[in-house]
Amino acid sequence: MDLMTWNPLREIDVLLSRAGLGPLRSMDNEGWMPMVDVRETDAAYVVSAELPGIAKEDIKVVVDNGVLTLQGERHRDEEEKNEKYYRRERSFGRFSRSFSLPESVAADEITAKYREGIMEIRLPKTERQSAHRTEVPIE
Repeated sequence: MDLMTWNPLREIDVLLSRAGLGPLRSMDNEGWMPMVDVRETDAAYVVSAELPGIAKEDIKVVVDNGVLTLQGERHRDEEEKNEKYYRRERSFGRFSRSFSLPESVAADEITAKYREGIMEIRLPKTERQSAHRTEVPIE
């Protein structure tokens, strides 16, 4: 199973951020990437992504040619002209995460639920061939 492509720079950025040292590259210019867990059950693969502070309308889930793409945007809060920031750690902007799906996924049966800042995408397993392109509705 190959649900995620490993990106060593992403892993280094995550480690540096957790240590309070900041990312190697500017997230403001390149957007940001939500943290994602991928797990497998007997019946499905499940992708869970942390997307706090994002409206459901700003998120899109698409399956195209065996690739699941989760994309969207977190909008920056309006800044008050009289406020001074001493520290600003939250990331804003567009994001996109893509995952190669195994052939055993039923693309036309994928479901997505968004609750309390967590997107859960359920990818049911099947023996038949999957659809070419599907936009997944988000509940």
